[in-house]
Amino acid sequence: CPMHVRPAMFAGSWYPSSPSACENEIRAFLEQPGMEAVSPRDFLGGIVPHAGWFFSGAIACNVIHLLARGEMPELVWLFGMHLHQRSPAYIMTRGAWETPFGNLEIDSACAEELSGRFDFQIETVDDFTPDNTIELQLPFVKYFFPETKIVPVGPPPTPKAMEIGTTAAEISKKQGRRTRMIGSTDLTHYGPNYGFTPQGRGKEAVAWVKAENDRRMVEALTALAPKRVIEEALSHQNACCAGAAAAAISAGKALGADSAEMVAYANSYDKNPGDSLVGYTGIVF
Repeated sequence: CPMHVRPAMFAGSWYPSSPSACENEIRAFLEQPGMEAVSPRDFLGGIVPHAGWFFSGAIACNVIHLLARGEMPELVWLFGMHLHQRSPAYIMTRGAWETPFGNLEIDSACAEELSGRFDFQIETVDDFTPDNTIELQLPFVKYFFPETKIVPVGPPPTPKAMEIGTTAAEISKKQGRRTRMIGSTDLTHYGPNYGFTPQGRGKEAVAWVKAENDRRMVEALTALAPKRVIEEALSHQNACCAGAAAAAISAGKALGADSAEMVAYANSYDKNPGDSLVGYTGIVF
């Protein structure tokens, strides 16, 4: 029933609204150079960026494609949302979410079990915060895992994020779901648009973002160190959704992930040079 579907708010602007246009972009993303070769193993989860597909879609697409190795997941946990330390945690526990390829149903059994363990603000198909961090991944998820269900979760950048991730993994195992964990975050938001200019402007500032600030976060992510991810973001402003990344890493580790690899790193400056820029990375574990 259409009453129970959360509408896609960014289709037609941040990514295409038609299935054929989405599929054309996905095929082009999979051919795109600049993606590191990763080891030939199955992965339990990953970290993806969430800018418009023009800027970071290729990285997110390639990460989620790598998660399609092995047996298809029955459930994908998607951690995202732009939250601060005082934010509540968010979850959607029932209904479905619209994508150009068809709706993604919420796994209510798993979502409701998690929502009963923590204090969540419950989002519904009629009452939600429009948020690009999760929505921009959904066409990739539906395309590569057409039968999967999802649980969308917004964990704030506090130790609670790690508990939420670990508990999500425990619930998946208890409910017998083949699962993937995806955390959505961009890296440093630098420049006057973001009120963050510790290195001034120009090429030196761009180099600092890439070689110093973003590198620190990539190292924390690939070390699968969720506490460090949150501490880094709070002290160096080098991730916008550190809670989401920490939750996904904690969940992956609880499922048995013990190492991570970087799929790609890029920066919006590469495509749109200017004083304000955002870093992106893709990680699999």
